Amino acid sequence: MEVLRRSSVFAAEIMDAFDRSPTDKELVAQAKALGREFVHARLLRAGLSWSAPERAALAPGGRLAEVCAVLLRLGDELELIRPSIYRNVARQLNISLHSESVVTDAFLAVAAQIFAAGITWGKVVSLYLVAAGLAVDCVRQAQPAMVHALVDCLGEFVRKTLATWLRRRGGWTDVLKCVVSSNPGFHSHWLVTALCSFGRFLKAAFFVLLPER
Repeated sequence: MEVLRRSSVFAAEIMDAFDRSPTDKELVAQAKALGREFVHARLLRAGLSWSAPERAALAPGGRLAEVCAVLLRLGDELELIRPSIYRNVARQLNISLHSESVVTDAFLAVAAQIFAAGITWGKVVSLYLVAAGLAVDCVRQAQPAMVHALVDCLGEFVRKTLATWLRRRGGWTDVLKCVVSSNPGFHSHWLVTALCSFGRFLKAAFFVLLPER
């Protein structure tokens, strides 16, 4: 019960940040909350379950829920463009899922490659898809604890690399500009449709040479 109470308070604090200019700490907290929801949605789609005590259900109709819905929809668009990139990620990276450091180092290596040439919302969505892809692999191989490490790693990457960019755009709600409609048959913003060429770059990023463990 205490965990649920803390989660509710935490969720309220995250939502409050949408009403003003968010701090880096708030942007990271929101990034992790969005990461948990994104991963949870992808695990459900794969027929898998994952227990996250700190995960509080997003309020329907709330700003954070709206942002998450757009991230998931843009993720669907990106997967349609290059469906194989975000599946069996661990196998593509040729890594073992029995070591937390190997998994998080691999994720950070791919993340660094994705943003090496700059930041766009398309690349941010791709980052979440890579995290979700690895999370699915971890749960399938009976390593659910790795998912928590991935979400924390995602938050740390946002803090170091994306927080300033996000703050200049007013926070996570800027991603809502990437769609012209919230209807199921929405048409994506040019940022997403332009990602056809970006798929080749992502594929190369997945084969970045990682230290042998």
